[in-house]
Amino acid sequence: MAMTSSGTATVTLPTDEQILITREFDAPKHLVYKAWTTPELVRRWWTAKRGEMTVCEIDLRVGGTWRYVMVAEGGFEVGFHGEYREIVPNERLVSTEAYEGIPDADAHAALNTLTLTEVDGRTMLSVLVEHPTKEGRDAHVESGMEAGMQDAMDLLEEVASSLR
Repeated sequence: MAMTSSGTATVTLPTDEQILITREFDAPKHLVYKAWTTPELVRRWWTAKRGEMTVCEIDLRVGGTWRYVMVAEGGFEVGFHGEYREIVPNERLVSTEAYEGIPDADAHAALNTLTLTEVDGRTMLSVLVEHPTKEGRDAHVESGMEAGMQDAMDLLEEVASSLR
């Protein structure tokens, strides 16, 4: 029987510009990676049940881009996009992340480094989010991102586990 890790992501602030998210999953890393990088699977977890995903585009190659858009509760649109900088399948993914709701979004983009490590069939996921400024980091933290991220991570675990 699967041991869920519901609501157990940890968020820390290692530096003035960084957010570090860590969470353990009851699934092997190749399934967590697949759920993170396959559009039809991302659609099942990314919105954290807070709206409807209307765009999920992933061009998974160095220099390729991604874009996610959802219509959130209340009818407002939330969009993010970025570019893949480094890809090590099942282990590491480095990409930019720009929130489309702010002016000059690309100039304020964060650099996200996803790292997956596996021990005994369980995966430790780590996402280091590096903002260009402390103000950008603080705005991200104050956006309420943690509650949605916790729910999205719970759904990500469900999706990854379902691929067994």
